[in-house]
Amino acid sequence: MSTPKVHYENLGLIDYKEAWDYQEKLFKGTIDQKIRIRKGESDVPTEHYMLFCQHPHVYTLGKSGDKENLLLDDQGLKDHHATYYEINRGGDITYHGPGQLVVYPILDLDHFFTDIHKYMRFLEEAVIQTLAEYGLESGRVDGLTGVWIEGDTHRARKICAMGVKSSRWVTMHGIGFNVNSDLSYFSHIIPCGIDDKAVTSMEQELGEPLDLEEVSNVLKEKLADQFGFMYHVE
Repeated sequence: MSTPKVHYENLGLIDYKEAWDYQEKLFKGTIDQKIRIRKGESDVPTEHYMLFCQHPHVYTLGKSGDKENLLLDDQGLKDHHATYYEINRGGDITYHGPGQLVVYPILDLDHFFTDIHKYMRFLEEAVIQTLAEYGLESGRVDGLTGVWIEGDTHRARKICAMGVKSSRWVTMHGIGFNVNSDLSYFSHIIPCGIDDKAVTSMEQELGEPLDLEEVSNVLKEKLADQFGFMYHVE
């Protein structure tokens, strides 16, 4: 099998709904192309995308989530200049905002492996390896998704949340990685429905803000190494 090529796009600071609509467009286009291929109507292979961005303050609730885990009413959202969306990924509630690195892989896993649990572990591993580049040891917590600092202790704190959707082995949604995040926004939710563990960021762990573009470039390459793809050069 040839090495898959992935289109990389840095969307910058982008409204959550705008990014969601763009994901949906790419996601649907990929699925439609898979159907055409299977019907013998096309021999053009599906394409893959890796979208990097940040969002203005927003809370999103996954399809298995509980709105009670949002602790703000409509006025509270306005007071904190935040928006709220109920969306079609897995998982419960989470927060996105400036300083958080958000990654949306839109991959046709038929070109990689057809195993969503393995896919999630690969995403986590790319983040774990990125943190290691900055001297931060991290890992997983049994039964929970995402990446954690001191995850096997009473001081466990989550540094990266994950939630994905897949259909016909095409993925969307993805990673919320706290680099320089304003962690006070997490106090207005029960993150991922987990009320007994803290949330952290690279800035909090290292005591100073990070160069977000630099961290983004490290994670970009760790994802390519983990999945064994190359970035498409226009």
